[in-house]
Order: sequence, then C-alpha cells, then structure tokens
Amino acid sequence: MSSCHLSLAKAEFYPQNFRVQAPEPLPEPLITPRKRGCIIVNAAAESSAPLLDREPAPVEEGAAPAAERLLVPAQFGLVPHWVKSASDGRLRALKLVNAKIDNLTTGTAFRDAWLNGQRCIIPMQSFQVDDLRPGKPLPTRITRVDNQPMGAAGIWARWAGADGDIIVSYALITINANAHALMNRYGQPGNDKAMPAILNEGAYDAWLNAKVAKAKEFLRPYPAEKLRANPVEKGRKPPPPLF
Repeated sequence: MSSCHLSLAKAEFYPQNFRVQAPEPLPEPLITPRKRGCIIVNAAAESSAPLLDREPAPVEEGAAPAAERLLVPAQFGLVPHWVKSASDGRLRALKLVNAKIDNLTTGTAFRDAWLNGQRCIIPMQSFQVDDLRPGKPLPTRITRVDNQPMGAAGIWARWAGADGDIIVSYALITINANAHALMNRYGQPGNDKAMPAILNEGAYDAWLNAKVAKAKEFLRPYPAEKLRANPVEKGRKPPPPLF
C-alpha cells in the first residue's frame, strides 16, 4: 500500500474542509514515514492522554459543548505506547504506516489504540501507490477528481519515555480494494489489493465519536468515480516503497 501522502495544498483547506486552524508552519508537502504530518482528533481524547499544551476551549454558560476537533502535529508511522525506547519506536514506525482493517483488533501494534478509541482523521491532498503494470514501479498519485482534500481514517498513539520524551504518531487504516474499479489496479500481482479508508465528509465527527463496536462501519471504499490517478511528475524522486 501507500508509503507516503501529500499534505494539504492550501492553508485555507484546513478551516474550510476540516473545521480546524491551519498549522504553523505548514507540514512539508510530501509526508513519508517518520516525517511530521498532522492528524485531527476529538478534543475530548486529551482527557486521557494530552496531545498538546493548550487551554481548553471556553464554553458559554448554559450551552452544550460542541464536538471540538483538534489538529495535532504527529509522526507518520505508529509508535506503540509499549515500546522500550524512542529509537526502537522509530525503527518500528517504518513498517507501521498502514493498519489493515483486519489487524486492528488482532495486531499487537494497533490493538490498544483501536480498542481505546484513538481514532483520527488524516487530512491529505493525495496518496501515492506504485503501478506495477508497466513492468517496473511507476509512482502514481491518487487524488479526488475535484482536487479537494481527503480525510482518511487513521489511528494514533502517544509514546512517553522515562526522560520526558513524547512521540505522537499515526497510521493510515487500509481496507480491501479487490473490487474497487480504480484501486484494484495497484499492488503486487496475486496479492489482495488495498486502499486507505477515505471518510465521507459528513461523517467526520461521527467517526471520531463512534463507539468502538460501531467504528468499522465507517471504513468503506471511496467511490472510484470520485478519484483520479496520475503518474508522479518526472524529475521528482519518489520515496522508496515499503511493501
């Protein structure tokens, strides 16, 4: 599956499409494993594991608190909370960028984050796959046909070391794409095809707030007719594939 994705092309996409403030500075355009990206979480997630040093948003007296989204800088590639050291976590992160839906409750790397409801939205302009049909890998970017950003489903983790070092990290959740009219073209021949679980824009808050037992209902293939594939521009060196 994808070993990298592109951050949002315009700062205004953050408030317009995701109802969060744009980060300062903006992430690098190409987010590869162990690079800094951004995730969107339910602000209530901070009650058990603070992700940012910030004051809680004020709520008017007598008003019901609205579901607040919080944009958090995070490393691409999950660092499970149980790893012994930051160096061990960073090594593991290289192979923990994609969390298969079937491994969310069985894989030791992802299980705790999933069962604890540590879900996130990953704002991205596109994600990258290798097209192997020409005979050698052809890096290809998948975008929306309307060039609007995508919100992909993910899980996050917070690792804290004895010396106070903290790593907030995330992984993309991937789903089977064997029957997907576009994404079934990519990946190793003979292997199951996969794609990121791209969320419906109207379901962002529901995804973040859903009970664990219901959360997988949001992990569905994004319509093929709403996606477009383009080869990566020549002259731009792609990152090495992980799979």
